[in-house]
Amino acid sequence: MEGHWQTADGQTIRRIDWFPQPGSTARGSLLFLPGRGDFYEKYLETLDHWAALGWRVTAIDWRGQAGSGRFGSDALTGHIADFGIWVADLAAFWSDWKAEGQGQLVLAGHSMGGHLALRAVAEHAVDPDALVLSAPMLGFLDKGVPAGLMHGLAALMARLGDDRRPAWKWSEKPGEKLAFRARLLTHDTERYADEIWWREHRPEIAMGPGSWRWVERGYASMRALAVRGVLEAVTIPVIIVAAAEDGLVSYPAIERAAQRLPRAQLVTFGPEARHEILRESDPVRDKALRVIDSFLDQVVPPRA
Repeated sequence: MEGHWQTADGQTIRRIDWFPQPGSTARGSLLFLPGRGDFYEKYLETLDHWAALGWRVTAIDWRGQAGSGRFGSDALTGHIADFGIWVADLAAFWSDWKAEGQGQLVLAGHSMGGHLALRAVAEHAVDPDALVLSAPMLGFLDKGVPAGLMHGLAALMARLGDDRRPAWKWSEKPGEKLAFRARLLTHDTERYADEIWWREHRPEIAMGPGSWRWVERGYASMRALAVRGVLEAVTIPVIIVAAAEDGLVSYPAIERAAQRLPRAQLVTFGPEARHEILRESDPVRDKALRVIDSFLDQVVPPRA
């Protein structure tokens, strides 16, 4: 069921919900957060998988993307003044959503959604019983350049004009032609075609590059999570599925974070997986779902 939720300042946020069938055994509630430029339609297959297992499943858009508006200098650029706005939105939605259901609570996120989920937990803005992260955005690909230097350059670019302007040409990665976009995301041509189908049939959900402000604030948010003691204080169980050859986010940053989280399980895929592990070819996706489901069975088992 698709619907909307209103923020305190009047922003309309799109949501979609699955509810357990009458008479079925409810597992609890699972909230899924898509990545930058994403829309929940891309994950319907996976969300339906969790709903079939008894979870009350919800996914939302982020403010300013997909079906929840735009703040960039044009209709396609993804812009946000600060990632803290998204954390505040998540905290407010979480409070309302938590009150709607019963049982144990799981927060799941992909890429930027995984970053924001982890940050919200670290800042005690949300209180899930378990955390599921798919290729979380914990570092940009840096090619050996220190994050502090790259952050400074992004801040300079944001100041040298309208910080809402796009930071790169249309793609998921600076310099990557749109024709090669699929090579960054998935080996599965049918699942990639499904994304294109949704973009064509719901053109309002399509998004292009991030703004320079988004880049600068992204660096700031990731560097804040990297401060010693922040992740060490996250005591809930966490599972991370990641691709060692991810072409969009830094796998070494994911690996470092997993080592710092007290109760983290890291599941790493090799060249068979690209960034969108939950939209990969069946052998990869099925394995990822098996390890996630097994993890949830162990850390938030069905209540008797």
